[in-house]
Amino acid sequence: MAFGKKAAPPSVSAWDLIDQTTIISLFSTVAILGAAWGLSLFVLDKRSTSLRTRLLFIWHAFDALIHFVLEGGFVYNCLFSSKEVRSGGGHLLDPEGYLGRVGGNGGGRSRWITVGGAQAGGEANWLASLWMVYGRADRRWVGVDLTVVSIEIITVLFAGSMAVLACYDIAKRNPRKNLVMIILATAEIYGGYMTFMPEWLSGSPNLDTSNFMFKWIFLAFFNGLWVVIPAYAIYVASEDIMYAFKARDAWLGGKSYRREREKEKERDSDSISIASTGVEKKRSSRKDK
Repeated sequence: MAFGKKAAPPSVSAWDLIDQTTIISLFSTVAILGAAWGLSLFVLDKRSTSLRTRLLFIWHAFDALIHFVLEGGFVYNCLFSSKEVRSGGGHLLDPEGYLGRVGGNGGGRSRWITVGGAQAGGEANWLASLWMVYGRADRRWVGVDLTVVSIEIITVLFAGSMAVLACYDIAKRNPRKNLVMIILATAEIYGGYMTFMPEWLSGSPNLDTSNFMFKWIFLAFFNGLWVVIPAYAIYVASEDIMYAFKARDAWLGGKSYRREREKEKERDSDSISIASTGVEKKRSSRKDK
């Protein structure tokens, strides 16, 4: 299937698409969420930790594991896996704007191409198989689209590290957590925008929204998580920062008020001192007379 020539998909139900690899893929996500929840029970104090704080810790732990394990596997296959195939073979995309090389003899259509990414990982590579499942809904993850792999590299290295730092700061009750969460959440939302906006502007030639699972689970739900929850993290962190600013302004205002009161007392004291001095001078002049 050549890029930009998307055949109309056959009408299938979500149940027809559930195979062993799909089940393992979905279960791996649930398992990572369970690991993040278990880590929160081990690290955070049960009595003094609010529900909101625990949920934010779980999210950032989940976020870090997703970036390092699942997306890290995707990046690994993109950088270190390759496969030589005949041009135009099945779902394999021609590497024009994709990760791969074109080769062959003479003019006309190239005789062979070397492709990378999940499609080159092989069936024994479960992470490659996982992304092949997701690639049914968005085949840029099969190809691999160079913009996608570029975003994923910085996501694994930067966003994964920042998510770990956010978990550490939340556990240590470090106020820096608010700044870290805002930076990370902004990067997550921007990454999602840059992933899908070019696709939407070009008419979504690589997206398959023909059934419930592809459209609402793979594309809407899993990608929507990295918009809604980061937006909530920004709200929580901003609220905490604004509260700190208000407390500072109140303290500075109180301090200014105290300074004004002290100055008034000094002025009153000076006035009393001057008045006392005047009275003493009058008494002295009367005695001299």
